[in-house]
Amino acid sequence: MEIAMVDERHVQQAMAQTALPAMDTCAHEGYLEPAQTDWAGRPLPRLRTPGRLHYVCYDVAEFQKLGIPGASRDDHGAVVFSHGFSEFAAKYGELVWYFLLAGFSVCVLEHRGHGYSARDVTDDEIVYIDDWRRYAADLAKFTKEVGGAYAHGGRLTLFAHSMGGGIAAAMLERYPNIVDRAVLSSPMIKANTGAPNWLAAAVCGAACDLGHAKSMAPGQHRFTPVIDWKDEQGACAARIEWFKKLRIANTHYQTTAAANEWVRQAVRISHAILDPHMCERIDVPVLLFQAGADHWVSNPAQDVFVQRVGRDGGRISKERVDGSVHEIFSMPNAVVAPYLQRIFRWLQSEETVTVLP
Repeated sequence: MEIAMVDERHVQQAMAQTALPAMDTCAHEGYLEPAQTDWAGRPLPRLRTPGRLHYVCYDVAEFQKLGIPGASRDDHGAVVFSHGFSEFAAKYGELVWYFLLAGFSVCVLEHRGHGYSARDVTDDEIVYIDDWRRYAADLAKFTKEVGGAYAHGGRLTLFAHSMGGGIAAAMLERYPNIVDRAVLSSPMIKANTGAPNWLAAAVCGAACDLGHAKSMAPGQHRFTPVIDWKDEQGACAARIEWFKKLRIANTHYQTTAAANEWVRQAVRISHAILDPHMCERIDVPVLLFQAGADHWVSNPAQDVFVQRVGRDGGRISKERVDGSVHEIFSMPNAVVAPYLQRIFRWLQSEETVTVLP
């Protein structure tokens, strides 16, 4: 399908005047009780204040009643979004708009420690998790209980970015057939921590053992309203500015720094994902997008993941977007449009995937 992209020079205005009002008519917010056990039925560590996880869902059947020109009249099921580190549901507004136009319901979970979901630290700018298994278990519970309901009996798909892609990969390995297909966009198979991961894990792990698990990890910084453009070279300036304005306007969206324990768990989840035996357990088709100019996650680790998942008949394909920054959906329309067209074409068809070198 042809995608009617918003005017990339005026993203905020296009979203405010057209997309967001239409999306509001089919949006449903809710809260989910966190998972209590992991994939093997083992209890997760006890939380002092469990809290609940916030989510926003968009029902395509309700959206289609608006009769928006160019919108699909077909119901292609539901897509669960798994967002990246320090992100939140509202950041994905433009992507949700395109998925709705293409005929998909969308369910966006805010991971623990993000957005309006429960947090385990008093400093809202710090992202903390006690055990990576909790991320995977919570996403699995949300996918089954909420995503499944919005699929209306149709196909249930996963779209996961960055940290959310790492969580999704771990979930796919440990929860068989939980979705029908999965798109991993710049997934955090291995984080670029700014130091060798073994060293980052050792330094942050030592801090955790000394009682500083919830403190800001070395090299992290507090939220700033200033955009660091050197990290966004080639991206669409209007999209980056819109993301930042959302964060400036809402303190719930100003998480920005990893806690020592988050770093330790990020290294642990990477080892867990890349376990060859676990990679071979993924039993659904996967489409992985790799950003050519990514400096937040490791592209070589993604290559290893693709190779290991594809071994012995695994169905995975890698699409490299040369020159793209980490957030491929933040690039100009000339990049984002074919990226989305590839996703929708694959999700709406019976196409099988093949391993790419």
